[in-house]
Order: sequence, then structure tokens, then C-alpha cells
Amino acid sequence: MEIIIHTRHAELASDFREIAQEKLRSMERFSVVIERIEVEITHEANPRQGKNSHKVVITSHGSGPLLRSEEVGFNDLAAFDSAVAAIELQIRRIHEKQKQHDRHTLRHMKVDIED
Repeated sequence: MEIIIHTRHAELASDFREIAQEKLRSMERFSVVIERIEVEITHEANPRQGKNSHKVVITSHGSGPLLRSEEVGFNDLAAFDSAVAAIELQIRRIHEKQKQHDRHTLRHMKVDIED
């Protein structure tokens, strides 16, 4: 999975890239195909937007489904965490739809008894 991070009017913390890559790579545990993820971080310069001054948009690209999450927060990491949580929820829903729930257990299987 390729991870691309764009910034607009923002300076990233030195450890943000490592944290972001670690959290996004953890989504590979689901069986949903994601080839590329773009993370766009925007900072609002208006001081009245204090609690909502950082906006993070996460978009997936590739042969799998299109996933997109847009969150705001008081800093980059808080907005990123809530955006990743929203993306994981979307992935979980897709993963659950792809599961086969019609498995036959031993309790319900028919047995042929021949004497």
C-alpha cells in the first residue's frame, strides 16, 4: 500500500509521518484491497476556528472500493485519529458484507448412518 501525505498551509510534526504510516498500514489486516491512500492536511489560519483549525481528508484509490473520510480537530493528530476511525468503520462494513455467513456447522449437518 502506497501512502501519500499532502499538506496545505500546514507544517507537520516530525513524527506525524511515522504515526500516520503505522496506523494506515494496520488496516491491511482486513481483506479489502487498497492500493493507494492519500492524506490531505489543511490548516485554517482564521483564529476563530481554534477547535476546528486542522482538517484531514483521507481518500483511498485502487481496484478496491472508494473510501473517503473528512474530519476536523484542534491539531493534526486528533483530526487524523478520527478520520482513521471513520475509514476503519467503512472497511469493517465492507469486510462484513464480503463474509460468507452461510457456513454449515457440525451441529446442523446431515449424517448418513448405515447399519
